[in-house]
Amino acid sequence: MRTIVEVKNGINWVGAVDWRVRDFHGYSTYKGTTYNAFLILDEKITLFDTVKKPFKNDLLHNLLKVVDPSKIDYLVVNHVEPDHSGSLPEMMEIIKPEKLFCSARGKKALIDHYHREDWPYEVVKTGDELSLGKRTVQFIETRMIHWPDSMFSYVKEDALLIASDAFGQHWATSERFNDQVDASELMNHAAKYYSNILTLYSPLIQKLLQSVLEMGLKLDVICPDHGLIWRDNPMQIVEAYDRWSRQVPSSKAVVVYDTMWESTRTMALAIADGLIESGVSTKVMDLSVDHRSDVMTEVLDAKAIILGSPTLNNTLLPRMADFLCYMGGLRPANKIGAAFGSYGWSGESVRLINNALEDMKIEVIDPGVRLQYVPEHAGLRKCVELGRKAAQAVKQAT
Repeated sequence: MRTIVEVKNGINWVGAVDWRVRDFHGYSTYKGTTYNAFLILDEKITLFDTVKKPFKNDLLHNLLKVVDPSKIDYLVVNHVEPDHSGSLPEMMEIIKPEKLFCSARGKKALIDHYHREDWPYEVVKTGDELSLGKRTVQFIETRMIHWPDSMFSYVKEDALLIASDAFGQHWATSERFNDQVDASELMNHAAKYYSNILTLYSPLIQKLLQSVLEMGLKLDVICPDHGLIWRDNPMQIVEAYDRWSRQVPSSKAVVVYDTMWESTRTMALAIADGLIESGVSTKVMDLSVDHRSDVMTEVLDAKAIILGSPTLNNTLLPRMADFLCYMGGLRPANKIGAAFGSYGWSGESVRLINNALEDMKIEVIDPGVRLQYVPEHAGLRKCVELGRKAAQAVKQAT
């Protein structure tokens, strides 16, 4: 979509909307995404971030609606990941800015990615300020949220934060602001974004939020690099990040499974019965239909995660192995877990799941339930009891 939008007087969204993308390195983007870039018109015209390489013409077309790109004085790179800097080499040739502002780690990453040591780098750190004329930009390094180079740009006079990969969502829309879309759907996308991209960095996010609080920054508008801009009560997303990064779970359990001949599915439903009858909110998710990133969204505020797989060739079904690898990289905290599964003659799946949970520092509350071939009533009673035991642990913890 090639339509500029004024965020504040003299500050324009000039990015690109990607309606087609459906996978973002393992994250299901079933509603697309945006690559946000922002242009400030002042004595020094400044572009904040670029876009993914295939969308260079969208960015250029939007810029041309506002200004001759060769008149842009400064370019700020808040984040080097290619979805935000992929078009940078071409834009540098078109714009030829006086200076390219980035963090020290950003300079290294730009050289490592694009092998251009001759660009007019200007390295900044937290607290450094840049005068654009009527406006002042303050830089805040946000290392490992979620790359080493990441930083924020805060426009003091407008109380506007250009927030790089924080506070965003993967959601392609014709609207640009949070008050133009359904609030519940927006927050669901924001939770999915946090759970699948930022969960691992929760301790660092807590420190960053404390630092921003101590700096006393007023926030009238938050402009993330993906998704909708927060102009109506922007503190709602800051408060959500505070809640999510503290990883305080609710009284909720997620039962996740894959199945071969329906035996493990039958066990999953029996475990869910034990949880539900004990008064614990429960989500049952089948990896053959539920994407790993949607499962992680449910895990975000759950206390218990109970995983099931049959044994295949002395190991797990591939989708469960995939999910354990994915969740292991995100390292959700403050969880309890358990395992279950059916088997024919060897039955290693439960042990392998328990090992994976322990590697993630998830407390395993039970050795797990292993049932051979097709479950009978006695075996399913064990599953119900596992659900009840998990429910008791959830209630004690929350």
